[in-house]
Amino acid sequence: MSTQGSETVSIPQTLPLLPIRDVVIFPHMIIPLFIGRESSIKAVEEALNEDRFIFLATQKNMFEEAPTPESLYEVGTVGMIMRLRKLPDARLKILVQGITKARVKKFMTTDPFFKVNLEKMAEEPATNLTPDIITRMNEAKDLVSKVIQTGKVIPPDMSLILDEIQDPGRLADAVTASLGLKVPESQLLLETTDPIFRLNLVLEYLKRTLESHQFPPFSSEKDQKAPYEYFPSQKDPFGPFRGEYEGDPKADEIAELRMKLESKGLPTEVEQESFKQLQRLERMHPDASEASIIRTYIDWIIDIPWSEQSADNNDLKYAKQILDEDHYNLQEVKDRILEFLAVSKLKNTMRGPILCFAGPPGVGKTSLGKSIARCLGRKCTRVSLGGVRDEAEIRGHRRTYVGAMPGKVIQGLKQSGTNNPVFILDEIDKLGSDFRGDPSSALLEVLDPEQNHEFRDHYLNLPFNLQNTLFITTANVVDEIPHALRDRLEIIQIPGYTEHEKSEIAKRHLIKRQIKENGLLNANISFTTDAVKKIVREYTREAGLRTLERKIGSICRKIAKDLAMNPVEPLEQKKGSAIRLTPKRVEHYLGKPEYLDQELDNVSHVGLATGLAWTPFGGEILQIEAIKIPSKTGGLILTGQLGDVMKESARAAHSFIRSKADHFLINPMDFSKYEVHVHVPAGAIPKDGPSAGITIATSILSLFTNIPVRFDTAMTGEITLKGRVLMVGGVKEKALAAARQGMKHLVLPEENRRDISEIPEEIQKNMKFHMVKHIFDVFELVFESRPFKDKIETLSREAAA
Repeated sequence: MSTQGSETVSIPQTLPLLPIRDVVIFPHMIIPLFIGRESSIKAVEEALNEDRFIFLATQKNMFEEAPTPESLYEVGTVGMIMRLRKLPDARLKILVQGITKARVKKFMTTDPFFKVNLEKMAEEPATNLTPDIITRMNEAKDLVSKVIQTGKVIPPDMSLILDEIQDPGRLADAVTASLGLKVPESQLLLETTDPIFRLNLVLEYLKRTLESHQFPPFSSEKDQKAPYEYFPSQKDPFGPFRGEYEGDPKADEIAELRMKLESKGLPTEVEQESFKQLQRLERMHPDASEASIIRTYIDWIIDIPWSEQSADNNDLKYAKQILDEDHYNLQEVKDRILEFLAVSKLKNTMRGPILCFAGPPGVGKTSLGKSIARCLGRKCTRVSLGGVRDEAEIRGHRRTYVGAMPGKVIQGLKQSGTNNPVFILDEIDKLGSDFRGDPSSALLEVLDPEQNHEFRDHYLNLPFNLQNTLFITTANVVDEIPHALRDRLEIIQIPGYTEHEKSEIAKRHLIKRQIKENGLLNANISFTTDAVKKIVREYTREAGLRTLERKIGSICRKIAKDLAMNPVEPLEQKKGSAIRLTPKRVEHYLGKPEYLDQELDNVSHVGLATGLAWTPFGGEILQIEAIKIPSKTGGLILTGQLGDVMKESARAAHSFIRSKADHFLINPMDFSKYEVHVHVPAGAIPKDGPSAGITIATSILSLFTNIPVRFDTAMTGEITLKGRVLMVGGVKEKALAAARQGMKHLVLPEENRRDISEIPEEIQKNMKFHMVKHIFDVFELVFESRPFKDKIETLSREAAA
């Protein structure tokens, strides 16, 4: 019979025996056990089939896989299996509670599992709790509280549990079970039936544990042996410390971790915290759930490059060479990068503005960051921020969460292996935010040179100096970057590539790369200039190069297929001869052109003016048409899927022409007799912006004066109600579109004169640029005839005055 609290439990004398390793189980103790050996699994199954009781005996050698009766302690604890779960790896996980101590009288069977005959070990009653015993019990409780404060892994509520225990023997067992002693120490306490003697042993151990925590950190072999001198082996009943005996893998693991930490050159605060966690790990049972968490934490501290750096290459000529090799043109961007590197070289530090490369997809923003890393001789790491909505993705998760890990910043530094990499934060404009926090706010500290010298990741909770790291960000749309974050960035705009630039990049880089990637290095393949231009012009509509490279790759794959299927005469070419890609061959491989330039009549028309528009894919021609419809009230109809800004610009143009009707020899009543319908073709494509204002005004004036607009003249500019022509953007792209359509004249606002230098020289030679300040200046240039010439010249002089 065994008494547990107020309940009396009947325990059989014959029970299955479960050998356990590296732990001694006491009565009243509840502990999870993992069962993997076949014989142990059968013993558990036997116990479950009967009354759930099982005898728990500890192995003398924890590394023995097939224990014998002689290798087990004969004193153990009868336990009850409270819960069982089968694991995916065929092991069992059981939860057992110790009931009472017992001694093995005889082994009944040893195969397929141990079955033993037991006798209960009677506990000597502590009937007379003298003041001295009560004092010792209170002392033990106080010492446990002090041990908890030293960082010993003891449940925080253990002090509350001990306060409820009034029996000295049970108090000693509870303390022993919580402190994680070595097996011989715990076994001695288990076999001791005198509760007062057990309490005295536990008090002695608690005192010596506190004394051992007063030693300074070990720095030599002599120091490491110092604490053990407090435990003479011939007198001390507890024996040596856990992990001291030879061949203990846990001790080897702890020693390896300690050696790695000592060799890392950690900052003081990091070193103190890492060794504190290592001591906690050393006192834990290997199967404890928190042990794996602490081990992972220490591994992260070891893997992070706290002091590892790569040497910088400050040769600006070499940097210029690398940038020219990797990227065609982009001269302004390269100059700004070289300026940044020059200042960094003179200051001997990379602290400064955070560069942000902004532009359409595929223009080389990320590759520019990688080229900077090549210039400096630094490692490069990249993190994509697209779709990141959780602040913990940047700062990390606190270790209290299951599966916690550091944020993307610390992960990137670990991946690079140095604390001064070029760190590319890609797609910073696509950060999100929700109930989990705002990651853009977390980036404020990361990207601020005045704050990031002590960046604290939530997982590590240790300061890391990010001032040596060169952060570079990329974005497609600058306006979508949060204002506070954008204020910390220096925006460098990278425009879309022109047709000429795309052709040159394809010939210098893309074709070579695709020939190599598709296994055609041994084939003599060449693309003619016209073939490349055909691909650019008729099969792509983009600011960048990704679609262009895909089309070139598609051609290379088709050539590779033909070579593989017909190696003797591929594509009607003799073996060994060159495979020359012409425009006709391009259409054979890629099919019909996907995009065609708008066909323009080489004839001037009334009510038809040629405007220009900017798109992310380059410039486009807009042929704006206007017609008159008899009406009783007049008015203006706008079609072509126009945005609000473009509609307002059209109304301003219509109002201006109507207000100056008499100057243009127009009957003012015509605006009441006719409704004006303005249409911008390609109605399925949304259009917006004010830059078509002067084009719409020209079209309306042509309509009411019946004077054709010159077919070889394109124009762009915003118009005001007073007729002033204001500056517009995208001049380079618009000029390229006009040149592509064969325009001879281009009308631009005077304020855009500075943008002409960006236009390629060959276009400047073949096209005449006209700079205007007022709409009257436009009218002097764009009409085939000017019956109101004198009037316009007078108005122009008045407007200028």
